[in-house]
Order: sequence, then C-alpha cells, then structure tokens
Amino acid sequence: MPRPELEIADIFRKFGPAWRQVNKGHVNLSQLKVMSSIEACRTEALGGHVAACTKCNHMHIAYNSCKNRHCPKCQSPAARDWMEARAEDLLPVEYFHVVFTLPAQIARIAYWNKKAVYGLLFKASAQTVMTIAADPKRLGARVGMTSVLHTWGSALTHHPHVHMIVPGGGLSSDGKRWIACKPGFFLHVRVLSRLFRRLFIEGLLALHRAGELSFFGDLNGLSDPQAFAAYLAPLRKTKWVVYAKPPFGGPEAVLAYLSRYTHRIAISNSRLISADANTVAFRWKDYRFKSGDGRSVMHLSTSEFIRRFLIHVLPDRFHRIRHYGLLASSTRKANIAKARTLLGAQTAKQDDPPVAEVIPLTLRDPCPGCGGKMRIIETFRRGQRPQSRAPPRKAAA
Repeated sequence: MPRPELEIADIFRKFGPAWRQVNKGHVNLSQLKVMSSIEACRTEALGGHVAACTKCNHMHIAYNSCKNRHCPKCQSPAARDWMEARAEDLLPVEYFHVVFTLPAQIARIAYWNKKAVYGLLFKASAQTVMTIAADPKRLGARVGMTSVLHTWGSALTHHPHVHMIVPGGGLSSDGKRWIACKPGFFLHVRVLSRLFRRLFIEGLLALHRAGELSFFGDLNGLSDPQAFAAYLAPLRKTKWVVYAKPPFGGPEAVLAYLSRYTHRIAISNSRLISADANTVAFRWKDYRFKSGDGRSVMHLSTSEFIRRFLIHVLPDRFHRIRHYGLLASSTRKANIAKARTLLGAQTAKQDDPPVAEVIPLTLRDPCPGCGGKMRIIETFRRGQRPQSRAPPRKAAA
C-alpha cells in the first residue's frame, strides 16, 4: 500500500515543536509520548531491518514501528492480528451491533475524568445488556459481548460512545440450552436506554461520593454534592441514545466489521488533505444531513487540529477493547465450546503447529516483485545505519 501524501506524523514533525512550546504546562506526559512515538514511527530513530527476497534480488529497508495504539500507521497490523485471534470465537448465529452514547453534559465531565467515566461507560452498558437479556420476559439468556470504546466524532470533537458486538442469543440459566433471539431482532432499544441511563447516573453519583471526580472551569461548582445532583437531575428525564443496527450477514461479516472498529483511531491518514503552519484540511462526515453522505471538508487551525487529536489519547493502561458475559476472558473458551455444542456447530479448528521450514526471521508479507519469501538479513538499532546495500525507502503505511 503506497504511503499517503500527508500523515499525522508529518504534521507533528513540522508543527509539533512550536505547538508544544506554546502549550507548555498544558499537555500531559501521555500526550507528549504519543506525539513522540508517532513522529518517530517507521524512521531511522527506531532502527529497523533489511529484508531480502529468497527468489529474486529485491531488497529493502524497513524501519521499526512505534506500536503506539494511537498511531495511524500501527493499527492495521494490530487489527489484523487481533482479528485472527478472535476468529475461533465466532458462533454460527446472527450478530448485532449496539451503540451506547453519553449525553453532551456527561461528556463534559468525562473530558476531565477519562479513566473513571470511560470505565463506567463500559460497565454500565455491559450490565444493561446482560440484565435485559437475562430477563425471562425479554430473552431469558446469559449473553456475551465485545465492547470497543470510541471517544471522537468525525470532526475530532469529544464524543464518547461504546460500540458493542453481541451474538444473537445466549445460554440458558442452567447452561443446557442455547436460546436464540427472534430473527433480525435483539432487544428493545428503549428498554436498554432507560436502564443504561439509570445505571450510569447511579454509578456517576457513586464516583462523586468516593471523591474520584475532578471539576474545572465553569464546572468547578459541581464538586458540591447538591450542585452535582442538581446538574444530573434533568438528565434523568431526557432520552439517552442507544442505537441497534440490523444484524450482520454472517460470522465472516462480523470479522470484517469488527476490523473497522477495534483499532480505529480518531482520524486516519487517508482523511488528511493538506496542512501548513496555519491550517489543516481533512475530510469529515456531518451526520446531521439525512440525505446524501454528508461528506465535506473541514478546515481547522493547525494548533486546534493537534489539540483535538490529543484529547483522544487514552489514560495509560486503559483497555479500550473489553469482553463481558459469555465472552469474558476467564470463561470464554469454555462458554464458546458449550455454545458450539448446543448449536451443533463444528469446533473451531486449531491452527497447525509451525512446520520446521518456517524460520522466525521470515516476514509475513511476500516480495513485492516476485511474491517469494522475504527474509531478514540484517537488523540495526536506534540511530544506526544498515550495512547491507539496499535502496533506502520509506516504509508503506
């Protein structure tokens, strides 16, 4: 895949130093590390290797990736590896996509309390689905789900929401039956919305009582319990957005769909159009337009573009992909095996052990010239130059 003409890394390298100087004292360490990682990704600064084809004379230099989860260039390989690991978990049933979104008033609190509020968003949304699904009047089954946190809108604004992928059914309470949902229908979104609202507000009040929330600017007064309760009171009556999309076409479609969500970041390099010291232009989608695709071009000051990108940096060690219910890590394999048995599905085939001819230094991608195997013939560390004669090139995005 050819390198995009413009990358986030280019913007950070050219305009990041001046931006950091102007915003000194207002940027946290995690954000600075993200900027540094993206700037260094796939450059000599991280070292790399020289690869040679086993069939033809093709050679090339590839620089190491930063592997930062906020880096646009590192997410495609990470998503591919993650999807391969999840393939054996798929069941031969319908899958549903449910989205839980926080109201703007709550998003303002989340802006300064990312770890606490994002964690509550995960917990409340998962508990909502599992509680409603377990109700005998609804589905009466123990279900599982994979949840992915996104914190952005198309314009890079702060818009926290969770994308949830749920199999259309679950195990009975005694674990002896698979209970399928109605074809094309999972759970009522209105019922989900109301319980989600109650659970989230209760959880937010608990965080406030525990002193785990901080408030700044015009929200500073919310440190007072009565003021905080009054702030939340109107939200108990408003409609909270829970959206359920139609079911997927099959397990394969689920994998393709998940790959577009699990490792997505706030903006990809492909959406960038131009950038200079004053302005960054990028493609975005305005969802307010009901007709047409709503796609247009947004222009932001370069300083504002960098600021918006960095507000989506997650707290250190915060997991943005989580599994609940039947798919919780501790019991996932046993639950999947039981569900497959009850559904009469064949057990997922385990990968064969690597054969002797597979050499650890063999690359996954074949030679771009002849399709032969590419072997690493030399590695070099940070700041070093390769000794093998290969035409230097910028690695593909």
